[in-house]
Amino acid sequence: MGTITGANIISRVQDTTSVRWPEAELLRYINDAQREVVNLRPDASATTSNVQLVTGTKQTLPTTGLRLIKVTRNMSDASGGATGGRAVRIVDIDILNTQEPDWNDPTVTGDAAHGTTVKHYIFDQDDPRSFYVYPGVSGNAYVEIVFSKSPTDLSSTSSTIDIDDTFANAIIDFVLFKAYLKDAEYAGNAQRSNQHYALFNNSLGQSTAASNVTNPNFDYAGSKAVPNVGG
Repeated sequence: MGTITGANIISRVQDTTSVRWPEAELLRYINDAQREVVNLRPDASATTSNVQLVTGTKQTLPTTGLRLIKVTRNMSDASGGATGGRAVRIVDIDILNTQEPDWNDPTVTGDAAHGTTVKHYIFDQDDPRSFYVYPGVSGNAYVEIVFSKSPTDLSSTSSTIDIDDTFANAIIDFVLFKAYLKDAEYAGNAQRSNQHYALFNNSLGQSTAASNVTNPNFDYAGSKAVPNVGG
């Protein structure tokens, strides 16, 4: 996903002899940094994919998926050349359960009858690798989803980071945080480590508003998304 190599990152860590912090160790820190960035900012590894839904209401992300970001629209199939269909909107689970309490039942009739076109989806923060669709699926149905995927580790200094390049500075600060933490017994290094960890968090915008950007249950204004189920 990114274009910046491990060597580019390591060159910013001011240990040109690779004595105190060997390259293999710094690569581990870079890989740790990628995972931590994605944990805090799922959009850092966001990817879009057309997926075939399984029968019923509960769906799961592809095997590389860590967290759903959003479901965008129905698709004609799962290929890259698929035709887009009806938009899919998020709905609040409490509203859905009140208006259509039997929506999970495959024999339900009316607006909630299971079919091949999805109108809404439901996301649970406590189960980020799964989501539910309304109406449920009874046959071939496909949707386009955006999800955060697990970043691939760098295997060598020539490997490129697997998150967006805009997070390179955050990776550097995390690497320096880990590196100075290793030498925390030396004067000033514990403070340097803490400073770089603070810079890492600040660069990712760790606030409620920032985290809501990748929470499907909030719209862009930060308010809870509660569209009507009908239609």
